[in-house]
Amino acid sequence: MHTLNLGILAHVDAGKTSLTERLLHTAGVIDEIGSVDDGSTRTDSLALERQRGITIKSAVVSFAVGDTTVNLIDTPGHPDFIAEVERVLNVLDGAVLVVSAVEGVQAQTRVLMRTLRRLRIPTLIFVNKVDRGGARDGAVLRAVAEKLTPAVLAMGRVEEPGTPGARCVPYTGADTAHTDRLAELLADHDDTLLAAYVEDTAPLPYHRLREELAAQTGRALVHPVYFGSAITGAGVDALVDGVRELLPASRGDAAGPVSGTVFKVERGPGGERTAYVRMFSGTVRLRDRLPFGRDDRRAEAKVTGIDLFDQGSAVRGTAVGAGRIARLRGLDGIRIGDPVGLPDASVPDRWFAPPTLESVVVPVPPAGRGELHAALARLAEQDPLIDLRQDDVRKEVSVSLYGEVQKEVVQATLADEFGIGVTFRETTTICLERPNGTGAAHEIIDEGDNPFLATVGLRVDPAPAGSGNSYRLEVELGSMPSSLMRAVEDTVRETLEQGIHGWRVTDCVVTLTHSGYWPRQSHSHATFDKSMSSTAGDFRNLTPLVLMDALRRAGTTVHEPIHRFRLELPAELLGPVLPVLARLRAVPGTPAPHGDVCVLEGEIPAAGVHGLQQLLPSLTRGEGVLESGFARHRPVVGTPPDRPRTDRDPLHRKEYLLRTTRGVAAGADPR
Repeated sequence: MHTLNLGILAHVDAGKTSLTERLLHTAGVIDEIGSVDDGSTRTDSLALERQRGITIKSAVVSFAVGDTTVNLIDTPGHPDFIAEVERVLNVLDGAVLVVSAVEGVQAQTRVLMRTLRRLRIPTLIFVNKVDRGGARDGAVLRAVAEKLTPAVLAMGRVEEPGTPGARCVPYTGADTAHTDRLAELLADHDDTLLAAYVEDTAPLPYHRLREELAAQTGRALVHPVYFGSAITGAGVDALVDGVRELLPASRGDAAGPVSGTVFKVERGPGGERTAYVRMFSGTVRLRDRLPFGRDDRRAEAKVTGIDLFDQGSAVRGTAVGAGRIARLRGLDGIRIGDPVGLPDASVPDRWFAPPTLESVVVPVPPAGRGELHAALARLAEQDPLIDLRQDDVRKEVSVSLYGEVQKEVVQATLADEFGIGVTFRETTTICLERPNGTGAAHEIIDEGDNPFLATVGLRVDPAPAGSGNSYRLEVELGSMPSSLMRAVEDTVRETLEQGIHGWRVTDCVVTLTHSGYWPRQSHSHATFDKSMSSTAGDFRNLTPLVLMDALRRAGTTVHEPIHRFRLELPAELLGPVLPVLARLRAVPGTPAPHGDVCVLEGEIPAAGVHGLQQLLPSLTRGEGVLESGFARHRPVVGTPPDRPRTDRDPLHRKEYLLRTTRGVAAGADPR
């Protein structure tokens, strides 16, 4: 048996969960097709998913197609849950991108297809809902070619589209127009086919064209398009044949070194963590001691349970080999994105833009702050991009968000799973800071008003946009013990989370220019005297003061997230829309008329996207279509926004020293 790890992706409401149900029914896994509206689907297992009729968490279900076991991963379609899709991309062998025959190519469809093409994931396109009124099979095919990828090929035609009796008829080798189009498309990537096509000495055998179609689909060069209906089953058999014939099975050496990645983490009834792992190489067996994690979080634990996916169910297993997906238990502390076995340095952390919004979570009643933080920490295990931000000064916690729907889901999840009621403060935009120039500062041990037994000097230099932060040494590595060196570096990275205006500082190089310490001192009776000896705490406490002084001398500029937008609306309504865009600080380009429709593209601050979405229906009589996605960060014009600090505020030395020395005197390490 071969294994194919297949992702089902789509814009929300295109019908991918219904397609998953139909595929399971076609494979004989389920006897009755579940309904999204009724909350009876196999993969939408969360109560909240059933109530809302949307997919929130990715789910794995397995079925057989001939000699291939398909691990099908159903992913969320709503853009607020793009992080779930992101985690799945790293484990896919192929994908089916679902497009509605009624709504056509939508905003999230374009985002997903761009990413699938960039990652070269073999992808079939399924145009769903051909039985619905308003279905436009020909127009949607043209839109797919124009907006998603030109390398598309219809694998069949639709008869009686837009009616309950819509039928999908696959093309065969007898369809001359189809074989001509197939040969033309494949010749773009194959010189032999190109020569035969140009010379036209003899028609290429259809089986040869199908073999080359499978090869080029497997290399993500072309994208076959199937039509059908997940509700009636029309066209689904042809799609299943395409999945079996055109998408490549998993590769990997089961006898090689163990290497895999975690794309989902759940908690069991007893609170134990269960990790969903895709194996790329090697074999993991029950009771193996398995290393996992990255860098300083590298750990090792015994595998106490293995669940494999088989014919729609998870079954207990004793081993999982290369190419397969399994649930592993016993790996306490494991996180989403962790490698198991040998880490794969080629896998990047991010495909999509990070969240650009945040909001403070307020418990109701206010007394439950401890329980709230524990519950949010559990949610962050399943979605690390929630990115909890604890404010110990104001006793508040905030979360990062992609949108308002995600906020509602977090609120409902806290109520349903943890019994905690919450409200949210107003959603704000997450900005960042970049240094303007070079700044340096240092403090010498036992000089001036430095109360710490440490010498630290740091220089901040700007780095290219998008390069992130790096740390370097201009002192000898052996000039201090490694524990003190590590304390400085770790504290630099922590301190950069809040810059001059309270935003995370990025795209800079921090260099350690001065270092010094007092060696361990003892009295005559050999007891350690902390007042005469430098400790890691001295360096953790001094480093924020020095770094913020250097950063203040360098200066920083606050950058806000900017979205690229595309607005399609009736041409006569452009006039009323332009003032609204100006009020939202959008920068539109030149309008492009297309008959009675006008297309407007430009940039808009992330803070204005939600407002535009709310105003658009009334401004355009419900005919406006908005697509938007993160594009870049740009400098804030005017007074930069400040973010409340959550640390001891090293920008204000006197208050910082009071808080720090008070904590040290009380016997607590504030770090």
